[in-house]
Formats: sequence, C-alpha cells, structure tokens
Amino acid sequence: MSSKQRHQGVDCSCITVCVCCTYTRDIFLYRIRTQSGSDHFDFRAASRGIFFVLSIPVVRTDMEAILNHMVKEREPYYEHTMEGSDDMPAHAKCSLFGVSLTIPITDGRLNMGTWQGIYLCEFRNHGGSRKIVATIYE
Repeated sequence: MSSKQRHQGVDCSCITVCVCCTYTRDIFLYRIRTQSGSDHFDFRAASRGIFFVLSIPVVRTDMEAILNHMVKEREPYYEHTMEGSDDMPAHAKCSLFGVSLTIPITDGRLNMGTWQGIYLCEFRNHGGSRKIVATIYE
C-alpha cells in the first residue's frame, strides 16, 4: 500500500485526497454522485482502522509512534499469539479506532473540516489485501 519507511506494527496512510477525488490504486475507485446525504466506509478486516486526524505528514508519524508505544508486540500476557506476534496488538489497535467511518455529504462533496484528513491504518506488520465497502445514503 505504501512505499514509505514503515514503523513496526502500524502503517498509516492519509487517503483524504484519494477519497475526495478518484482513487485507483489498491483500495477502490470512487467518486461522489449525490448532493446531500452521508458516505459510510466499512473495512472487512479486524486489524485495520480508519479515522479522522489532522492532515499533515508529521501527525501520521506521531500517530504511528503513539500507537506502537501504547500497544506493544510480544507482551508476555498475550494469549492470542497463534497468528504471529503482531496479530493481537493489531486487534487491540483496531478496537481503539474501529473499522468504519461516516462522513456527511453536502453539495456533492464530503463535508469535513479544513484540516481533517481520513487515515487508513494497517496494524499488522505484513497485512494482506483488504476490502472496503463504501455506501452512500441519500
């Protein structure tokens, strides 16, 4: 998904421009066709999260560092370890943000704050392909 340097356990990507315009890479092809309503994004994965945060690169890096500090890999008290040392921490990080996001649509555009960015985070070290369901409600 991203060719940037990865921190262990978290890979956050700002997908705001991709969602607001047309995004053709690995995730989806999408363009808003309604004037008012809401758009609901839902991921089919238990180790990925989607959320709003300030849309500048240093915030992404800080969020990755904060999450890796809060939820560490290889803690001795983890019982769910059969899928790898990054699996249980990924589920915990996912539960902090959730796998869905609803954004209002006004005048045919996603109605977000000036500095808000939509971030998609993969919490596994080597997450596989994922699916997103985008549903527009008029």
